[in-house]
Formats: sequence, C-alpha cells, structure tokens
Amino acid sequence: MPDHDFRSQRLFVPQDLAEGQVLVLAAEQAHYIANVIRLPVGGALLLFNGRDGEWQARRVDGGKREVRLEIGAQTRTQPAPLTLTYAFAPLKHARLDYMVQKAVEMGAGVLAPVLTQHTQVSRINGERMMANAIEAAEQCGILSVAEVRQPMALAAFLTALPPGHALVFCDEAAPLADPLQALAPLAGQPITLLIGPEGGFSSDERKLLLRDPRVVAIALGPRILRADTAAVAALAVVQAVCGDWRQ
Repeated sequence: MPDHDFRSQRLFVPQDLAEGQVLVLAAEQAHYIANVIRLPVGGALLLFNGRDGEWQARRVDGGKREVRLEIGAQTRTQPAPLTLTYAFAPLKHARLDYMVQKAVEMGAGVLAPVLTQHTQVSRINGERMMANAIEAAEQCGILSVAEVRQPMALAAFLTALPPGHALVFCDEAAPLADPLQALAPLAGQPITLLIGPEGGFSSDERKLLLRDPRVVAIALGPRILRADTAAVAALAVVQAVCGDWRQ
C-alpha cells in the first residue's frame, strides 16, 4: 500500500515550497479553501507543486481578504517523472474530461492529443485539460503533474516521437490476440500508448502506423470499446505488464 496520507485534503499550488514559507493563495484557490472546503484557521492540508514533493501546511490568519498557508514539514520527496505518454484522439467535453482524469490516475505523465481523419473534435481546451489533470493528481495522491501537449496530426506525431520510445497502438485487427504477450518485450522502455477515435483509424492511417518499426499493435478483447473505456483498459494492461505497476 502507498505510504502517503489518503485522508487529508491535498492542494496543487504553483509556488515553490519550503518549510516555514507562507503562501498567499490566488483568488480562485482562496475561495476554494475558505468557502468550498471551509478550512478554518489552524486547519491542516497537504501541498504539492509537481517539483518539490509534498508538504504539510496549515491555514494561518490572513484577515478578511486573504487565505494564507504556512508550510511545515515535507511528507514525501518528489519522485522521478512518469514516463508513460498517453496519446489520444480528442473526444467531446464531458468524455474528454473523464478520459484525462483516468489517464492521470493510471499513471500517464504526458497527455498528447492526436488529430486523425475520424477525430470528433479538432479544437482542444488545453487549460481545461490541465485543470482536470491537476484535480486528478490532487485526489489520487500523485505528486507529478502531467504535461499537456498541443494537438498534432498523426503523421507529425509519429515524426516527433522520441527515439527509443515504443508506440503501443490499440488495433481491433491486431494479429496477436493476447496483448500481454505482445507487451512483455517492452518492459523497461519508455512507452507511448495511442488510442484512436470512436470511428477508428482509417485504412491509410493503419498502414502508416503498421509500417513504423516502433509500433506494437495490441487488441483489447472481443468487444468494440468506446474510446474512453479503451483508454482505461489499455492503460491498465500496459501498466500491469511493462509499466510502474510492476515496481
């Protein structure tokens, strides 16, 4: 079981964190602390910023207009960055929100929207994606904050894929029915997982992917899954076979 505090309220802040420092929260976060969770003066919570680990903090008197937090002892040091990249064809708002949150909970360190021929949505609200990623990290104890990348067309995405990355491509027509067998050789490598749109990849896109020597095609069982369901299923398989669930 993870050795961190599951019960305390956790808050992401952009400021640097160090013992003894007093933070004055911006208006939106001040409203959240004072009026949503109603943390009293003297009340405790945990802070993280994605760089400096996790720290105890307590609310101190800031008068009527300010919410101030005094930082205490560090509870956890900052872990190594998460190396799993989750690449996906964007979905409409509510389902995209869900997918981003679940990808972060499952250990994705990078969120990379990829535009395909059958992508439902071409304009992405990066700030909304980041807000969902931060909320997921606050709720599930993650100290890293996922990187949210700008959307890229599929061909450009493949060109920009870093050397040494394996690209796991979820394909209902994959010739190897057992995804565990296909993924086993990838243990220890940086992995990018690619999930297509609701309508699937076009035949030209499948050919483009399957020509790439870095691509490993896997199937996700006998049923056609919605894209957000496929995201959770594929991330679980990848993490269990060759990701950080094995550590």
